[in-house]
Amino acid sequence: MVKIAFTGGGTIGHVAVNMAIIPEAQRENITCIYIGSKNGIEQEVITKQFPDVKYYSISSGKLRRYISVENVKDVFKVQKGVLDALKILKKEKPDLVFSKGGFVAVPVTIAAKILNIKTIIHESDVTPGLANKIALKFAHKMYTTFEKTLDYIPDGSGDYVGSIIRNELFAGNKQQGYALTQFNSNKPVLLIMGGSLGSKVINDIIFNHIDELLHSYQIIHLVGKGNRNQIKKEGYYQLEYAGEELMHLFKITDYVISRAGSNAIFEFLALKKPMILVPLGKDQSRGDQIDNAAQFKSQGYASVIDEPLFSYATLTKQLDYIKNHQHEILQAMNSMTTRYTAHELLNKIIQDAK
Repeated sequence: MVKIAFTGGGTIGHVAVNMAIIPEAQRENITCIYIGSKNGIEQEVITKQFPDVKYYSISSGKLRRYISVENVKDVFKVQKGVLDALKILKKEKPDLVFSKGGFVAVPVTIAAKILNIKTIIHESDVTPGLANKIALKFAHKMYTTFEKTLDYIPDGSGDYVGSIIRNELFAGNKQQGYALTQFNSNKPVLLIMGGSLGSKVINDIIFNHIDELLHSYQIIHLVGKGNRNQIKKEGYYQLEYAGEELMHLFKITDYVISRAGSNAIFEFLALKKPMILVPLGKDQSRGDQIDNAAQFKSQGYASVIDEPLFSYATLTKQLDYIKNHQHEILQAMNSMTTRYTAHELLNKIIQDAK
């Protein structure tokens, strides 16, 4: 019987592809374990959604591109993480490791290399993140969501697989969506989200202009962990994070305002939701979301507002644009084809790791 050790975490984007593949593996009677961090969102998500998947937590440091005294401490955390992962992998003896990235995945990938366990890693963004750049040195292969990503990694070390979407997102029910939110079908629905940790920039504009926005829209607002406030208005539904209910919320959504994390925007694309993207700037990231958003804009899937220009005025202007150009946006979205299903990707992972 095949056993796969999944790893990846820190944000929901570093878990989403694993969440798509694990159910397919379980249907094939493949044993799944998960190696994640002690405090990351992956522990909550995986243990809740897959209670029969054994979850192991390890020590993990943060990989920084700038000089910091914390880097010294984190070297020891990564070393401890490698030792933790070695113990787990020796005990569980998986046939392969599948890594979605994030800081926690680096020690696991290193440990797997020491034990001669093949690792397949997955990169969602146009340009590989630091964790995956390091992990690729120890891995067998990298899968990419964007074909352009192959330009940034050594020849022969990657395969373009396209976007992998969780099947359950297509199973939403409008009646349940309306029941959850107490909305109706008479006014369009905006879904606003700033990633699993939320976005202060996006949240503040919505909070400060909620009355004006509610004149034209009903609003589902995913504010991020620890960012709830006391706004209670008809037509406004607020959550920190959407789990199993997300598929029903998507079903009643007309337009999306979001950061530009790759997994999220490909879900919007697969579900045919016109979107306004507000990518994280280079002052807060390596610029991966800027690249993702630029790709989607060039293909006609999205409007983009750079964070320094994000305001109520620019937001309403772009909302008018995607409403007026909805037909063209949906035409572009309908021309997109998924390269691999989750089941096909699972089979590829197993074959490539042999």
